[in-house]
Amino acid sequence: MFPIRDHNPSGRTPYVTYALMAANIGVFLAYAGLFADQRALGQFFYDWALTPARLTSGEGIYTLVTSMFLHGGLLHLAGNMLFLFIFGDNMEDEMGHGGFLGFYLASGIGAALAQAVSAPFSQVPMVGASGAIAGVMGGYLLMFPRARVDVLIILVIIFRVLPVPAWLMLGVWFAIQLFSGVGADPDAGGVAYWAHSGGFFVGLLLTLPLWLRRGGPSYWRRTHGEPPHPEATYRWRPSRVPSAGRRRNR
Repeated sequence: MFPIRDHNPSGRTPYVTYALMAANIGVFLAYAGLFADQRALGQFFYDWALTPARLTSGEGIYTLVTSMFLHGGLLHLAGNMLFLFIFGDNMEDEMGHGGFLGFYLASGIGAALAQAVSAPFSQVPMVGASGAIAGVMGGYLLMFPRARVDVLIILVIIFRVLPVPAWLMLGVWFAIQLFSGVGADPDAGGVAYWAHSGGFFVGLLLTLPLWLRRGGPSYWRRTHGEPPHPEATYRWRPSRVPSAGRRRNR
């Protein structure tokens, strides 16, 4: 289940969201050549990724920030940028450019700390913007629980796009991260589930003051949990490529 877009247009150009996407892509391209040399890549990640054991010993504090601009591969980068593109613009619209940047970085740092606490002596480096983006998703859930999100459902050979409310898509995502984190060995590497869960929770908490300023529960009652502006509509345009009909033998 992959989100491909939401029906929640932003009212201003999300310059910070675009800048964060450009920074993540630019940093990845800068060290992409190291993937051909695992030894060099390992040293690079040791220097700039977040390793819980180093952080526990008081080293590499700066990696709380640098790690969120590194990715373990092209698909890792693409997935994170898709989520940031879908949900980031609306949170930037609500918080303002500077406020959103601070919110994003704080969510990423909180996510990294959550992963470090779950395995304080782990030697496995953690990379990725997932924790910071999880914070964006947590804030989005609080502000727009009933915004429509189009998700791509893939069941073996069946592909279908379905619009679902944000609370369902984001709630299922958070539940998967939480329960996967409980059953996973954080010292074994793989997906940083506790960073995802921690970032989501931190983002929700950091958005709480904004939600309360808008009226809290009364804001939800006024908007019914939907974006406070007309939603975007999309139409599937038919292809201009002519289709050939089946020939019939006479």
